[in-house]
Amino acid sequence: MKIMPLERRGISNSRIVFGCMGLGGDWAGSPLTKDDYVTAEKAVEAALSIGITMFDHADIYKRGNSETVFGQILKNRPDLRDQIILQSKCGIRFPDDAHPHRFDFSKSHIISSVDGILGRLGVEHIDILLLHRPDPLMEPEEIAEAFNQLRSAGKVRHFGVSNMTSAQMRFIQNSLPEPLVVNQLEMSLARLDWVEQGILVNQKAGTSINFADGILEHCQMANIQIQAWGPLAQGKFSGRVIEDAPDTVKNTAALVQKLAAEKETTPEAIVLGWLMKHPARIQPVIGTSSAERVLACQDAVRISEAMTRDEWYALLESSRGQRLP
Repeated sequence: MKIMPLERRGISNSRIVFGCMGLGGDWAGSPLTKDDYVTAEKAVEAALSIGITMFDHADIYKRGNSETVFGQILKNRPDLRDQIILQSKCGIRFPDDAHPHRFDFSKSHIISSVDGILGRLGVEHIDILLLHRPDPLMEPEEIAEAFNQLRSAGKVRHFGVSNMTSAQMRFIQNSLPEPLVVNQLEMSLARLDWVEQGILVNQKAGTSINFADGILEHCQMANIQIQAWGPLAQGKFSGRVIEDAPDTVKNTAALVQKLAAEKETTPEAIVLGWLMKHPARIQPVIGTSSAERVLACQDAVRISEAMTRDEWYALLESSRGQRLP
């Protein structure tokens, strides 16, 4: 079995990432409650129990409360920090009375964001920092200055991006002495642009695909880990009520259930296994805060190895709602 780019770099062998966006109460940044801490602790323990050792954050998640509640878990378990990989993101700034919603890759914002992340998590360093969404005003030389300062200070060990094209990655990389190690993108059985981009070459239907050309190929050639956010497709194929859903969703959910029964596993494992079978060694970032649903993902690695080519294409064709060209 091929290993993941992050494992090849000696950073992490966690085949799945636990995404912490769902932890920390509401998006208004309301004071954390006892239930918020209990929910987070149960979800994190469930993740650890199935071999997940990588945890994904962002400074904006629940207005910082996702990192704060996770920081309390680390405080309660001091031994845990050395057993896991911590990843966070920065670069999105929410609007307020004086400012619009904007992206910010300025040196000062990147550095101050990391200081905030470290403070909320209660740690001295994070393992990976991602730039969250492309900033049209980004200057690679300034990003490099921020990265170099953070690395020299021992605050961040590795850097990556999220939601970026191969051209944007190359643009930033040109000014960096160290390689970008991650690109996080929305990918799932319900979000197929990343597959369609390659399938619909020289097809009229391909002109409507909104996924930049060459991302998968560039990341594979440059040993950049592709992480998939939203990999469970909000439960569309694994138990969510879908009475009003299109036939493609209903039919695919039925096929997922059939395969899960045949392979004696869960629908979540089928959905993730389909994504993980791709040769790019995609690393799903599961965003559920439900401990039960986290546990339902534990068989995904086995399914990714056991799923046949015919089964993979059957799921693809069902979800896309039409046969391949």
